[in-house]
Amino acid sequence: MDGESTAPFALGQGPDACLLLHGFTGSPWEVRPLGEALAARGLRVVAPRLPGHGTTPEALLEVDHRDWQDAADEALQALSGHRRVFVAGLSMGALLALRLAAHHPDRVRGLALVAPAVRFRGPRMALVRQLCRTPLLEWTTPWVDKGGTDISDATALAQAPVLPAFPVARLRDLCTLQDLAVADVPRVRCPVLVATAEQDHVVDPEGGRWLERRLTAAPEVRRVSFREGFHIIPRDVSGPLLAAEVGDFVERWRERDCVRPAWGGEAQAAPPP
Repeated sequence: MDGESTAPFALGQGPDACLLLHGFTGSPWEVRPLGEALAARGLRVVAPRLPGHGTTPEALLEVDHRDWQDAADEALQALSGHRRVFVAGLSMGALLALRLAAHHPDRVRGLALVAPAVRFRGPRMALVRQLCRTPLLEWTTPWVDKGGTDISDATALAQAPVLPAFPVARLRDLCTLQDLAVADVPRVRCPVLVATAEQDHVVDPEGGRWLERRLTAAPEVRRVSFREGFHIIPRDVSGPLLAAEVGDFVERWRERDCVRPAWGGEAQAAPPP
C-alpha cells in the first residue's frame, strides 16, 4: 500500500479537538475528507493509523484488538490539553470510539459514530461470527483476500488504497471488539450522532437504530440515514452531507452543557445536487 496516502494526519488548530478513528483493514485515508471539513471549522483534528493497518497484510499478524484500543486511548490522552475533545469513528473505529466514551466520560465531549459495526450484514458474516468461537476458521482459511472496498463513487473507489488481504484471525478480534463495545453502550453519557448508509454492504444500518434505542444514558442521540453511497461514507457521494452533519453536531455541543435538547431522532439526508 502507498504509505503516504494511508499515513496518520493532524490538521487545523483550535481550543477544541476531534479524534478520528478509521475502520478494520482501513487507514486514515478513509476519514480524511471529514477531518479536513472539521479542521475548517476551527478544530484540531488528529487521525492515527491503528497498529497493523495501512501497510502490508503481514503487519496485521502481530497485533490484536487490545493494540487497537490502546492506540485509541493514547491518541485521546494526547489531546488532553484541549478544552473539549470529540471522537468520530468509522465502522470498527466507531466501536473503539464507543469504548473511549464509556471508559473516559470526563474526556469525551461527544461521539460521531459513522457506519458503526455493531451488526454485520449478510449470512456470511453471521457464519464468521459463529466460526470465530473456534480455531476452525484459521485452520481452513488463514488469509482472506480483499479485492476492494465498499464505495459507490467510481473516482474515490479508483483512488482507494486497499489492503489486498488480511489474516482471518483478526476477524476474531473484530468480533471481540464488537462484543465489548456493545456491552459498553449503556455507559456512554455524552451526546451521540449515529450516521448510517442505507446501501451499506458491510454493516447493517439497523445497527444504528439499535444504538439509538440503547444509548439511554446519552443526553442526545441523533441518527441520520444517507440514501446514497456505501459503507465508507466519508469518501463516498454522501461525504459532504456527513461532514456537514458532524460539523453541525460538534458546533452545537462545543459550548453547551450536556442536557437533553428538544430535537433528536432520525433525519433523512437528501442526496447531493
